[in-house]
Amino acid sequence: MPVLSPSEAITFLDEPGHLLRLATIDDDGAPYIVPIWFVHEDGRLWFTPRERSAWWSHVQRAPRVAATVDEEALPYRKVVVRADVRIEHAPGDDDAWRDVYRRIALRYGPPEMADGYLAATHDEPRALLSLPLEGATTWRMPLPGEDPTSIWAARYYH
Repeated sequence: MPVLSPSEAITFLDEPGHLLRLATIDDDGAPYIVPIWFVHEDGRLWFTPRERSAWWSHVQRAPRVAATVDEEALPYRKVVVRADVRIEHAPGDDDAWRDVYRRIALRYGPPEMADGYLAATHDEPRALLSLPLEGATTWRMPLPGEDPTSIWAARYYH
């Protein structure tokens, strides 16, 4: 099975700038995908929907989701998760976890940008959600000099 080592996966997830792409099911049963900010801590991916976001209502109704964190350049690392979202805090309880939200924002810009964004959206209640990494699958392209058969799934060679 093609896989990043556990330390490679953690390094990748902890690199700033990558987006989590969350797939939910909308009210009509159609797939809905949204790119969002996240932070990786304690073996989970943590992220925040605004109370008025469409996908917040989706996860309340159907918490089973799929998510990927990937990159656009070689070696095209990716982590794929299929699991139930855990609601850590409902909207309106933002002050209890605002420090987590700041850590999320700091992954995407310098402190002045993160703090400015937090101040500008302070009146937008958010929920705090998480997904477990247990059971996640990972993948990457072979690095120069690596045998693809040592990286890719065997099903590609039969």
